[in-house]
Amino acid sequence: MLIDSLITQDVPVLKDTDTVEQALRYMEDFKITHLPILHHKKLVGLAAENELLDVLDTKKRISDTSIAFLKPVLHLGQHAFDALRMMSNLHLSLIPVTDEKGIYLGSITQKSVVEKLANLSGVMEQGGIIELEINKNDYSLTQIAGIVEGNDAKIISLYVTSLPDDSSKIEVTIKINREDLSRILQTFSRYNYTVKASYHQAEYEDDLKHRFNAFIKYLDI
Repeated sequence: MLIDSLITQDVPVLKDTDTVEQALRYMEDFKITHLPILHHKKLVGLAAENELLDVLDTKKRISDTSIAFLKPVLHLGQHAFDALRMMSNLHLSLIPVTDEKGIYLGSITQKSVVEKLANLSGVMEQGGIIELEINKNDYSLTQIAGIVEGNDAKIISLYVTSLPDDSSKIEVTIKINREDLSRILQTFSRYNYTVKASYHQAEYEDDLKHRFNAFIKYLDI
């Protein structure tokens, strides 16, 4: 999923000749903490709310302040995961996208990324979910797929997460195209896999919707 499918024009942009007051008003109206600043259509950088709040005279033009602009930027052809990683590492509410000449094309917001990922193939497919806890050195996608397919099922999607409290282990979440997981779970048990949790589709959808709605509510704060 390339980022060109995530670009939005809904986020306002500011010229470097606009005032600090205007920037803060836009941030409040659109529930964001960063805004792209342009100079003749070229991206100057991102203005952060905490920097703008330190400016005593909010009537000042942004170009006349000493605020430090953030410089994160994405380009067409990069993946949505690049946006997620950058947002997480830098605690950004949005990231600007430019062409190779630095011309501003639009922005990618936290909300647009999350909503797009929620609609990826596999998330909305019918089936069941199994979560495994595995030692990193024991992880074998071939064996996991063999266990699932040996029980006349298919893996729709699979992703791996590192466990923050134990660097030697990972969590593997598997979406399977069957709701009855009993045989598959028994087989994983015979192969000494640790099954942390399993969900039927309805259970997982309720949990997913709850987490997604909670996250979207957080983004709107």
